[in-house]
Amino acid sequence: MIKEPHSLHPDPQFLIDLTRTRMPFGRYAGRLLIDLPEPYLVWFAGNGFPAGRLGLMLQSMYEIKLNGLEYLLTPLRNEKKERPQE
Repeated sequence: MIKEPHSLHPDPQFLIDLTRTRMPFGRYAGRLLIDLPEPYLVWFAGNGFPAGRLGLMLQSMYEIKLNGLEYLLTPLRNEKKERPQE
């Protein structure tokens, strides 16, 4: 039996999380994943991404930056800044 992929559509919450999650360790600890320098992500690509959700997020940021698609996340980043204080 052939398994179908979990989803063919990106998870909007995952994309939002890419703009709001901070790097929990290492040289760039505390920096938003979206702000990590591309050479740092290239290093992970060559040495292995961490396991779990963080690894998936770093790998996604690598692909986004590698393909020059950061502009796709800009509206999500700006949405956080434009949201009124509660």
